[in-house]
Amino acid sequence: MTKTTVYAPASIGNVSLGFDVLGAALVPVSGDKLGDYVSVSEATSDSLDVQGPFAHKLPADASTNIVTQCLHFFREACALRGITIPSTAMSLEKNLPIGSGLGSSASSIVAAFAALNAHYGNHFNEDELLTMMGECEGQISGSVHYDNVAPSYLGGMTLMTGLSSPVTSKLPQVDSWYWTLCYSGISVSTSAARKILPEQVDMATALTFGRQLAVFVDALHQQDEARAASMMHDVIAEPYRQTLLPGFTEARAYCMSKGALAFGISGSGPTVFAVSDNKETADDLAQWLQQHYVQNKDGFSHVCRIPDEGVVIETTKM
Repeated sequence: MTKTTVYAPASIGNVSLGFDVLGAALVPVSGDKLGDYVSVSEATSDSLDVQGPFAHKLPADASTNIVTQCLHFFREACALRGITIPSTAMSLEKNLPIGSGLGSSASSIVAAFAALNAHYGNHFNEDELLTMMGECEGQISGSVHYDNVAPSYLGGMTLMTGLSSPVTSKLPQVDSWYWTLCYSGISVSTSAARKILPEQVDMATALTFGRQLAVFVDALHQQDEARAASMMHDVIAEPYRQTLLPGFTEARAYCMSKGALAFGISGSGPTVFAVSDNKETADDLAQWLQQHYVQNKDGFSHVCRIPDEGVVIETTKM
């Protein structure tokens, strides 16, 4: 008997300038856990055990947990190929807060699908798994998008193509950048954060969005760090979503005045991020945000980097 365990890192959706089409994986430089673990093993009946610092925030009924839903989805996909998946025991270590803007549901979904696929024979390729991950994520957020699941699964900074294959493309990284994250401790529903947005944007905003994204991608390929950073301003969601985040305006003003290259909302918030070109500045911003942006005991701040790889898969004997 073996057990397969998968770690899926946290992620930033949108990265300010790429609404629903840009995402980045994150790992703290401290080595702290910032992502969920899912373990899979064969059993006499399906089950799910949930542990971790944010386990108490999840529904008590395991059948409604997204990890259980991933198992059902995966089993149905396998059945379409004539593959039978036996009863499965799963465990979730929930290290990411719910409604944090750190890709919490995506981390659980990615870890679950990656663990199931690895444990039961790797029948699905990357694009097939990403499609399943995106559909499951859409059940929670209200729409299918990949800006959290793709970087959590693959690592790096990913650009969504809108194609069935390849679903995403990895972008070059700026090696000098540090990403300071701060979760305030409150919860912002992704679906609620979508409802606050206008259904349409004007022509000028659409043109600015397209220009920023195009220049940013080109600047990354050219390794023009200053030009890339100058594009990281959200014209689509931030003007509306910042009203949901207490202290956002003050936090942005402080970080930008102290050397941050860019500042924005991670996904739907309330987590914010600041980009710096040296660790000293990143550490100073993390300390200030911890003291001034955090609202309660659940909040935290980390200095992170973008990892080249996403999920970490480990198989052990039971």
